[in-house]
Amino acid sequence: MAREESTTATPTPGTTGRRPPGTSGTPGSRGRRATPASRARARRAAVVAAAFLLPALVLLGALVVYPIGYSVQRSFFDKAGDSFAGLDNYVTLFTDESIRTAVRNNLIWVVVAPTVATALGLVFAVLTERVRWGTAFKLVVFMPMAISMLAAGIIFRLVYEQDPDRGVANAVWVGVHDTFAESSGFPRARPLPVHPLKPAVGGAYVTKSPVRTGEVALLPLVGVPPAQMPEDARPARTAAPAGEGISGTAWLDFTRGGGGRPNAVDPNELGLKGLRIEAVKDGAVVARTTAAADGGFTLPAAADGAVLRLPENNFREQYNGVSWLGPSLVTPAIIGSYVWMWAGFAMVLIAAGLAGLPRELLEAARVDGANEWQVFRRITVPLLAPVLGVVLVTLMINVLKVFDLVFIIAPGSAQDDANVLALQLYRSSFGTDADLGVGSAIAVLLLLLVLPVMAVNIRRVRRTRREARR
Repeated sequence: MAREESTTATPTPGTTGRRPPGTSGTPGSRGRRATPASRARARRAAVVAAAFLLPALVLLGALVVYPIGYSVQRSFFDKAGDSFAGLDNYVTLFTDESIRTAVRNNLIWVVVAPTVATALGLVFAVLTERVRWGTAFKLVVFMPMAISMLAAGIIFRLVYEQDPDRGVANAVWVGVHDTFAESSGFPRARPLPVHPLKPAVGGAYVTKSPVRTGEVALLPLVGVPPAQMPEDARPARTAAPAGEGISGTAWLDFTRGGGGRPNAVDPNELGLKGLRIEAVKDGAVVARTTAAADGGFTLPAAADGAVLRLPENNFREQYNGVSWLGPSLVTPAIIGSYVWMWAGFAMVLIAAGLAGLPRELLEAARVDGANEWQVFRRITVPLLAPVLGVVLVTLMINVLKVFDLVFIIAPGSAQDDANVLALQLYRSSFGTDADLGVGSAIAVLLLLLVLPVMAVNIRRVRRTRREARR
C-alpha cells in the first residue's frame, strides 16, 4: 500500500507541478487574460453602441423625460406660474365638479371599453375560424383600424344625429319602434276657433255638438305640413248624406297660395286619409271609423246623438328616436364608437394566439364528450389567457388617453357630461381661462394612472420570457 501511495504522488516526469502560464486558476478552464488589444476592441464596441443609442436617448430625454419633469414641477405652481401653490392644484382635482366627472367617466371607460372590445374580439376570432369567409369577415372588422380617430368621430357624430333622416342609429331605432307601435298620422294638427271642433282631455278634439242621422259631419283641421300629408291623399269631397247612418268629411282646411273658405271643402284641399274618428255617447265609444283617401267616412246608426271625437293618438308627436348624445347616453355612445374601431385589433391578436393552440387538446375534449361551449370555456379561454391579458392591458392604457372621440362626438351641451381626463387636460391648459397649474396636475394624475398598468404589463412580459427560456 505504501508503494502504491508513493507511486501515485510521484509527478510525471517532465512536469513541474505548476500551471502553465496564461491559464486560469479554475481546473479545466481555458480562459485567457484580457490583453490590451481585446480591451481596446471592447472600448470601441462600447463607443459604437453609445453613438447609435445617443440620438434615441436625446429624443427620449427631450420628448419624454424633460416634459414629465417640467409638468411635475409646474403642477406645484399657481395659474400664472409665479407663486408656489403646494398641493392646491391636486386638491382641485378632487373638489372641482367637472374634473370629478372626468375621473368617473375615465373609470367607466377603463372598465367597459377594453372588456367589451376584448370579448367581441374573442367571439369574432373563434367564430370566424369555422366559416369559409372568415378571412373576409376579419378584414371588414379590422378595417376601422385604418381610420383615424378624427374621421371616426365625424362618422359617429353623423350616426348619432337626432334627426332620423340623417342619423343612422335613430333611423334604425325609429323603424323598429314604428314596426311595433302605431305612429301618429298628423302631429300638431289642430282646429281653428271657427271650426266645429274643440279641445278635449288628453289632447283629443271633439265636435261642439252631437251629430244626427242623415247629417253630414264636417271635421276640418289645419297645421299639417304638406310634407307630412299621406302620399296617396286625394282632393277632399263633401260627403253625401247617409240614409240611416252618419257620413262626413275630414280634410285639411288649407289652400296653398291663400284663398279658400273656412269650414268648406275648397278645390285642391286634401282629405286627411287615416284620421281615426270615434263616436262617443254617455262616455262610451259606440262606433269607430277611419277617413278614406278623400277624407270621407261613415258611421252606423248607433252613432246618432253621439259626439264625434278625434283621439289623441292622431296628433301626438312622431317618435323621434333616442337622444344618443344627450347627458345620460353620451358616454356609452362614444364607447360604442371606440369598440367599433378597436374590436378588430383585439380580434387579430386573439386569432393569432388561437392559431397556435394545440389542436389535439381541443379534439381530445370533444372526443371525451365536451360540447363546444365547454371546450370554449374550459380549454380555449384558459389557453388564450396570456393573449387576452396583452389585449386587455393595451386597451386599458389606450382608453386612459382617449381624447379625440370625446372631443368630436360630444356636442357642446353634453361635453361636460362626457368629459374625460385627457379632454379636461386640454380644456384646463388652453383657452382664455387656462390654468397651467391644474392642467399639469391632471397630466401627472394621468401618468400615475398609467404607471400601474404599464408595470403589470412589464411583469407579464418578463414572466413570459422566463417561461420561454425553460
